[in-house]
Amino acid sequence: MAHAKNHDYHILPPSIWPFIAAIAAFVMLVGGVAWMRGITILGLPVEGPWMFLIGLVGVLYVMWGWWADVIREGEAGDHTPVVRIGLQYGYILFIISEVMFFVAWFWAFFKNAMYPMGPDSPLKDGVWPPEGIVTFDPWHLPLINTLILLLSGVAVTWAHHAFVHEGDRKVAIRGLAVGVFLGICFSILQAYEYSHAAFGLADTVYGGVFYMATGFHGFHVLIGTIFLAICMFRLMKGQMTPKAHVGFEAAAWYWHFVDVVWLFLFVSIYVWGR
Repeated sequence: MAHAKNHDYHILPPSIWPFIAAIAAFVMLVGGVAWMRGITILGLPVEGPWMFLIGLVGVLYVMWGWWADVIREGEAGDHTPVVRIGLQYGYILFIISEVMFFVAWFWAFFKNAMYPMGPDSPLKDGVWPPEGIVTFDPWHLPLINTLILLLSGVAVTWAHHAFVHEGDRKVAIRGLAVGVFLGICFSILQAYEYSHAAFGLADTVYGGVFYMATGFHGFHVLIGTIFLAICMFRLMKGQMTPKAHVGFEAAAWYWHFVDVVWLFLFVSIYVWGR
């Protein structure tokens, strides 16, 4: 009885996952830098790509194993209301950190758009977009992708409301399926758009900021689509309840964050920035 739990907090047992995550991330970082810079450590020309791939596989393995442990903790009843609040606060802080990541790219874009550098800078500003850059027409594929993402956000909200407020698991699964499908459509159309671009990543600061901002957003869409798909499969297996669904809630928040970032990208880079 002296060791009986008399609180609502979850005391985690020792875990090997943080250590493995640090090692895998370090290997991926070193491999990525060696790959991009053409550096060899042991004299092997393919060393960088292989190190990056090994580190990436390690990171994915940690993500799979660590999150599987979190799911098992929830199924075991360790996610009390107090613990769920802590998980929600932690995820909100994560989304805030992601927002600040994109703020950096918006900052770079607006700075160069309002004060473009040219051959006579700083006495005379250059032009924006830089000479030779043929921008995308925002009212074609970018507008279609905007509508797709907005509709996917509606589908995810529909699924969340059906499950949490009405307890309708089947409707929630259908809503998530629609959200996943639209997320895949967005990624395909963005890849098609990139393949028809008239400029590349190294073509002036416009190309660099454009591809880094929209490319990282596309990566977030891919991650969010996987996130929603996992929640859909978990709902199909009956692993969530209307009162215990932190993973579903986190996925919905993440997807709405992706939607909002895209709206800012569309308005600022595609429309205003051209």
